[in-house]
Amino acid sequence: MNSKNMDNRSGVGQARFLTWILVASMLLGTMGLLSGCRKSGFGKDAEGKVKVVASIYPMYDFVKRIGGDLVAVNMMVPAGTEPHAWEPSTRDMMDLEEADLVVYNGAGMETWMADILGTVQNKDLVKLEASKDVPLLRVDHEADDHDAGHEDHDHGEFDPHVWLSPSNAKLEMRAIADALIAIDPDHTETYEQNYQTAAAECDKLMDEYRMALAPYEGKYIVVAHEAYGYLCHEFNLNQIGIEGVSADQEPDAARMREIIDMVGEYDIHCIFFEELVDPKVAETIAGETGCQTAALSPLDGLTQADIDNGRDYFTVMRDNLLALQKAFA
Repeated sequence: MNSKNMDNRSGVGQARFLTWILVASMLLGTMGLLSGCRKSGFGKDAEGKVKVVASIYPMYDFVKRIGGDLVAVNMMVPAGTEPHAWEPSTRDMMDLEEADLVVYNGAGMETWMADILGTVQNKDLVKLEASKDVPLLRVDHEADDHDAGHEDHDHGEFDPHVWLSPSNAKLEMRAIADALIAIDPDHTETYEQNYQTAAAECDKLMDEYRMALAPYEGKYIVVAHEAYGYLCHEFNLNQIGIEGVSADQEPDAARMREIIDMVGEYDIHCIFFEELVDPKVAETIAGETGCQTAALSPLDGLTQADIDNGRDYFTVMRDNLLALQKAFA
């Protein structure tokens, strides 16, 4: 992608976002005058708890896992929503004005977060970028140059999907535990115990992945978008992304032909799609190559039905492991 197109794209996106921020700020100013009348975004059950706004599903899961009954958590990106093209609402701004802590992944995942936090008037709000201690992987933008229609959702130079490595998820949970302890030191022991339980589960998950994937080191997987860099790096796999780092990108004909050729070159038998993204491109490639298709979740969003049925970070990661094993078998 040439620099002129990138400048135009970012300029359009910035102008649109600044317009939204201006409107939201005006609405918040009006709501501030009516604050005695409006209902709390956290509800009555949040009384006496640490109020947390979590940006996306993994952050929501991690906060609830560490905070337990001591926290009230609102998730910004609604359940069942693919987060790459999502934009915040005034309701989200109102929640931040009432929160004690906002937890976001960072590393370029929430491209809108810096602008939002710049407008928040809540001086007591603690802001945590959960990926702050994670060694980040740089994005190969050469693949993105084949993609069309990815206007405003460039994540920058790093892959933000850090939680798909269990060891990185453990680091993010540690950061969340430390933030909760700093805000609510009276419950340090509970937060620390919850973290230790979650950390042990992360270690167990790492061992399961290592044992199951060891026979397939160096293998290639075709995925819906390039969200699996940390998982592949951790377990010596290679990803071929149909789309770029953002799931709202679409490959052009040249990229499609490259992928089809690589399917044959690397003896690939399964094309992975994502439940929250239209699978038509994955199905097209599968049809051209005779491959099967299967779901592989980047875990940046679960449906409400999934959450209600008890699916969470660990159950979905184990589902992903089974899907990988079947693809390589």
